[in-house]
Amino acid sequence: MPKKVAIMQPYFLPYLGYFQLLKLVDEFVIYDNIQFSKSGWFHRNRILEHNSIKYITLPLQKDSDFLNVNERCLATNFDIQRVKLLSRVKNAYHKAPYFDTVYPLIEAILFFDSHNLFDFTLNSIQKLCDYLAIDYTITVSSQVAVNHDLRGQDKVLAICKAVNGTVYVNPEGGIDLYSQSEFASNGISLQFLTFKPQKYSQFSSSFQSHLSILDVMMHNSVQTIQTFLSEDYELK
Repeated sequence: MPKKVAIMQPYFLPYLGYFQLLKLVDEFVIYDNIQFSKSGWFHRNRILEHNSIKYITLPLQKDSDFLNVNERCLATNFDIQRVKLLSRVKNAYHKAPYFDTVYPLIEAILFFDSHNLFDFTLNSIQKLCDYLAIDYTITVSSQVAVNHDLRGQDKVLAICKAVNGTVYVNPEGGIDLYSQSEFASNGISLQFLTFKPQKYSQFSSSFQSHLSILDVMMHNSVQTIQTFLSEDYELK
């Protein structure tokens, strides 16, 4: 049987397509020993707040921009900041149809007892998978026996081989990063997932896609989201 593998960065409350990929593969490798980027999604995402797209952000302790994600920490005053963040979520979504179900989950995620950014984010992804009834296997990249000085395609190939993957699935944004022939020569098929946003009722008059999974959950039942996860993408 082919073994599908995906390798992704840890995102904070990521968009629906992230979970489509996670559900699709047999093993999901998540980078912890990758350099943090302020412009990435490691510590932030987008929600609808008063009919406008706004960012919610995890405050971080000031540190070197060259540290890996697993070396970054939440701000020392996060105990105060997470209360404010939770209040924003409540004010933005208290009228949403699934608020009463989803809010306690978000509260538990934000009050997870760790200030390490990677541990905090990994826990949130696992909790979201449990809520969405996704059967998953997540492996932390630093625990995979490869040369971690490798970069780009070489590292992806090494990780796939180390976990006995025969199919590597990546979001379509990586099409220009990888070579079909190079993967084939290593005995690994290369596939790309195209996310097709499914419209659902929001507070906004016009549908806003690619928001945090938080927005999806606030407006849809788990059963409906399961349909989104299983059907609203193309694999090629």
